[in-house]
Amino acid sequence: MKTREDLLCIDKVLNGDTNAFGQLVEKYKDMVFTIIVKIVGNEADAEELSQDVFLKVYHSLHTFQRKSLFSTWIYRIAYNAAITKTRRKKYITQSLDEEMAETYTHDNIHENVYALTQQQQKAFIDKALADLPENDYLMITLYHKEEMSVKDISEITGLSESNVKVKLHRIRKKMQQDINHLMKENLISRQS
Repeated sequence: MKTREDLLCIDKVLNGDTNAFGQLVEKYKDMVFTIIVKIVGNEADAEELSQDVFLKVYHSLHTFQRKSLFSTWIYRIAYNAAITKTRRKKYITQSLDEEMAETYTHDNIHENVYALTQQQQKAFIDKALADLPENDYLMITLYHKEEMSVKDISEITGLSESNVKVKLHRIRKKMQQDINHLMKENLISRQS
C-alpha cells in the first residue's frame, strides 16, 4: 500500500467504512510493535500498547493533517506511547559503550571479510544489531529497513535532524566496531 493508498483508506474510514482501517492496521502493525517493543523491552507490554496505539490512531484519524506521511504520524504516536510507558515504569536505560582500539588492523579484518560466507556476514550484522540499545536499534531500523528519511525520523523521535544524523553515524560506527570485533574473534578461532 503506497502513500496514496493510505490516504484513500483514511478517507474511507473517515466516511464511515471502518473495515478500511484494518488495511492500515495490517500494513503498520509490525513496525508499530517493533518500535514499541524496542523501547519498552517487554513483548506482552508491547502487544497491549500496540493495541492502544491503534485505538488512539482510529479515534484521532480526523486530526491527521496530511502534512507528513501517515507512517510518520503513526510511528510518532507509537514512539510517544512507548516513551510514556517507560517513564511510568521507570525503566533504566543503558548508555552506549564505545569500544576502543582493536589489536587487529582494519586491513586484517577487511581481508578476512571476503573469506566469510554471506550467511556468516549476515550473522555478524544480526548480532551487532541485537546488541544495540533499544533506541539505537529503532533509529537504524527506521532509516535502513523502513527507508525513512532523517526528517521523518526527526519527527517521530522529536530529535533535531542534525541530532538524528549524528546518532545514525555513531550507531553505524558502533556496529562497525562490533562487527570488526566479531570478525577478529572469528579470525582467532579459525587460526587456533
